[in-house]
Amino acid sequence: MNNRTTLIVSSILIVAGLLAGLLLWNRLPDPMASHWGANDQVNGYMPKFWGVFLMPLITVGMLLLFLVIPSIDPLKANIATFRPVFNLFITFIIAFMVYIHGLTLAWSLGYHGFRMSTAMLPAMGLLFILVGYMLRSAKRNFFIGIRTPWTLSSDRVWDQTHRVGAALFMICGVIAIAASFFGGPAAFWLMFVPLMGSAVFLVVYSYYLYQREIR
Repeated sequence: MNNRTTLIVSSILIVAGLLAGLLLWNRLPDPMASHWGANDQVNGYMPKFWGVFLMPLITVGMLLLFLVIPSIDPLKANIATFRPVFNLFITFIIAFMVYIHGLTLAWSLGYHGFRMSTAMLPAMGLLFILVGYMLRSAKRNFFIGIRTPWTLSSDRVWDQTHRVGAALFMICGVIAIAASFFGGPAAFWLMFVPLMGSAVFLVVYSYYLYQREIR
């Protein structure tokens, strides 16, 4: 996916999410539900203004940041080698944010016939799988990927850590999708534990690879 297509598709998604909130303004309650606990019960609210505008504004900020990163990284030539995959990731995470915004609007309109965890986890699982796909081709840089002091200091440590990290994130994605069939606290822990375990393992693994390389 090229840069222009990424910008156009992402902008359309953000505008669609914002327009949905504006068109539904008179039907939305004030305050609006804004946070759900592990048991899928609402445990946080915010004023309607922020319920409609906050997520689109955050998403715009994310898009701008993602578009700027490749031009300010000292290793931007490395990012250019996997830029099409990174652009695909940008588009998907923007779609994910708009999807979450849509779920929030639907819930606020009174459509409570779904569990928030059951609705979110498949999308999160796909996001993890895409992250794993991107990690397979990511080259050493300061913003994108598994950035530890040891991966950043060695191309070999970076590449080996990211090969393992790609597989782990894809596995976590599959587990997250499977967890959506459980719902509630069980679904949260089935997604959270493998993800955090993988993150900790990759930090330790990158250190191990670096120590082995300098000996």
